[in-house]
Parts: sequence; C-alpha cells; structure tokens
Amino acid sequence: MLNELETDLEKAQSLKNILISRATGNMVSDSDYQELRFYFMKNPETKNLLPDFVRTNHDLSQFWQFIKYEFQHYDERRNFIWSKFENFLQHLEARTPTPAHNAISDSLKDFNEEGVHSVWTRALERRHVDPEGAITSARTLLETVCKHILDEQKIIYDANKIELHELYKLTAKELNLSPSQHTEDIFKQILGSCSSIISGLGTLRNRLGDAHGQGKKPIRPAPRHAELAVNLAGSMSLFLVSTWEARNQKT
Repeated sequence: MLNELETDLEKAQSLKNILISRATGNMVSDSDYQELRFYFMKNPETKNLLPDFVRTNHDLSQFWQFIKYEFQHYDERRNFIWSKFENFLQHLEARTPTPAHNAISDSLKDFNEEGVHSVWTRALERRHVDPEGAITSARTLLETVCKHILDEQKIIYDANKIELHELYKLTAKELNLSPSQHTEDIFKQILGSCSSIISGLGTLRNRLGDAHGQGKKPIRPAPRHAELAVNLAGSMSLFLVSTWEARNQKT
C-alpha cells in the first residue's frame, strides 16, 4: 500500500480512513494498518505526533477492542478519530513541499547540487522540527549562493570575516542588482527591499538561530517564523541564481 501513496500526508489520511472504517463496523485490511503504523512509528518526528491509540494498538483487533468500549455510536467514533488526527495532518500538510518549493529546489539543484541544494533541503526539513536550525540554514543558503556566484565571477572577498549583507552587496553589484545601478524608482524600491530582506535574515539568524548561545531568557522562534525565513531565503536564492544564469546566457 505504501508504494501507492506518494506523500506522508496521503499515508496519514489513509491510516485515518482505515481506522474510521473499522470503527464504524467495516472490515478492512489489517496488514495495511500495520504497514502504515510501522512507517510512522519508525520515524521519531512522526511517532510523537501519532494519536496515542495508534501508538498503543498494534493491530486492528486491538483497536476494535479499544474503540467499541470507548464510544457506543459511530458518529462519536468518527469525531474522536478526526479530532485526534487533526494536529498530525496539519503538521504533515505544512511540511509537504509546495509548487514554489519544488521550483526553487529544481533551480538550486541544477545550480549546485552538492552544496547549495543540500543546504536548501536541510532548511526545508528543519522548519517544523527545529525552527532555530532552519533559520540558521536559511542564512547559510544565501551565503552559499552568494559565494558560489562570486567565486564563478572570480570576485575576491574575505571568506572568514565578511558578513551576509556585504556578500550580497558584492553579488548584487556584479549582477547589476544594486539600487544605485538603476534609474527607475520602482526598480530602486524593489531592489532596495531585496537588500533589506537579506540584512533582516542575517540579523534574524544572529538573534534566533542556533549559531550563537543565548541568555537566561532565550527567544524561541515558532515554526511559522522559520517558514518565513526559509521561504524568503529560497526566493532570494532563486532570484540570484536566475539572474546569474540569464547573464551568462547573454555573454
């Protein structure tokens, strides 16, 4: 059954449907239940998000003994299972790559699979389980993209001391993306905003990432903060790579 389901979200929905079907008096495949349960149980991230009754009931016979005494009516059983799966499904839905993520992933993989693309993948994977680490990876992604472009263009910089906003400034100048290189107000405004995003991500990483120690009252970023940082870093990286590739095609 696992081979027929592409994403973890689809697998979780199938697991929920199997349980609802059994809870409402239908006979379903016990092997499918056990296969899906084992798939999520072997992953520490998803294991902790599974409903308690899935973790404790190894097969459908055990689940039936639990559910038939817990709730008398079918509607009660359905509502119970739906409510218990809600957080799990929401987590998987947020983790599922979007079309935008796929476009960024494809572009960065073509640009540099071993370095740049691996950092992007790590940032995506850490968004919901390690927000601090995801924010650090988002900053690392932009730094890696800028350094690759500068290295390709043979632009000299101090790799040990230069800050992210300085790296971006050099890269933007080389790609004709600095606000001062344009006369149209709208382009100056947009490119200036891009520079502000880079600066903000660098500061965010220093304040909320896992690269530095914090005091007695550390500020903990939520997954939504990590999601924003990763999406901004991915979009800016895609913009830089696309601009660099377009420039090379012209020359």
